[in-house]
Amino acid sequence: MTFAVTVGGRSVECAGDQALLDACLRAGVWMPNSCNQGTCGTCKLHVVSGEVDHGDSPEETLTADERAAGMTLACQARPRGDVELRPQGSAAAKAVNPLRDLTATVLEVSDIARDTRRIVLGLDEPLAFDAGQYVELTVPGSGVRRQYSLANTADEDKALELHVKLVPGGAATEGWLFSGLAAGEAVEVSGPLGDFRLPDEADDVGAPMVLIGGGTGLAPLIGIARTALRRHPDRDVVLYHGVRGESELYDLARLSDLERDYANFRFVPVLSHEPADGYREGFPTDAFVEDIPSARGWSGWLCGPPAMVEAGVKAFKRRRMAPRNIHREKFTPADA
Repeated sequence: MTFAVTVGGRSVECAGDQALLDACLRAGVWMPNSCNQGTCGTCKLHVVSGEVDHGDSPEETLTADERAAGMTLACQARPRGDVELRPQGSAAAKAVNPLRDLTATVLEVSDIARDTRRIVLGLDEPLAFDAGQYVELTVPGSGVRRQYSLANTADEDKALELHVKLVPGGAATEGWLFSGLAAGEAVEVSGPLGDFRLPDEADDVGAPMVLIGGGTGLAPLIGIARTALRRHPDRDVVLYHGVRGESELYDLARLSDLERDYANFRFVPVLSHEPADGYREGFPTDAFVEDIPSARGWSGWLCGPPAMVEAGVKAFKRRRMAPRNIHREKFTPADA
């Protein structure tokens, strides 16, 4: 049985066992979304009319008071009948790249840093996405799904590049991606997902940018930075990469090439626990504060562990960056 889900005047069909967010994204209707696991609250919205089943919505993300006030998490809720929804704030529905399910072929599996792999997935047909978004992979034989950011620009739409960090005991990493995955294998992919992306080109005025990534949080920032520089080659862009030690750094040659090709691009690796000659020590958010006296008029992009992201938000505000220009993507453990 299917029901009508209406968002911003647009109506889509949603099966009774399908998440509201999934139905909207597959129909190309925008809805705020980030983690898609019920932990971030980005997709929280108002149920204007109708009823929903809140499913596995965590109490800490969607409180009892919020449920009573008609709020729901679109990534977890299922419709019990026809439903009208309203995103929070002034957000309104808009067209986006639709969510799709595809079968990809593994083109490359390579170790690029300590406990870090680059995985490249080839597609028979292009996947439309925006730089900074992510895809979900399904672990064979288990139904377990895990999310990985794309390091691509939007025109690199038939070979998806993922940077994956080993998680001890992880069902997807230790149990699959780091234990035998090889070129030629088939992988089930769903995407694109997430709101961590540049504004549309028509709205991108070329203002200065600072990007801070922790660990494999570097992946989407590479795609975002490359896209931003192609649009406005003379814009100021500073990219910080924070890791524990030199053995966790990667893609130094690619980032060095960007510095060569764009005079106003600067890459700053920062080591927090294992100092090495020639590298900054400490945390990337502190390095930003030391380097940039004022970020008024800049946009800020943060991707990585939650603690680093929150520290980055504080650092950006300390340097007078407007809150509306701060973009964030938290890498939360699957069991959070």
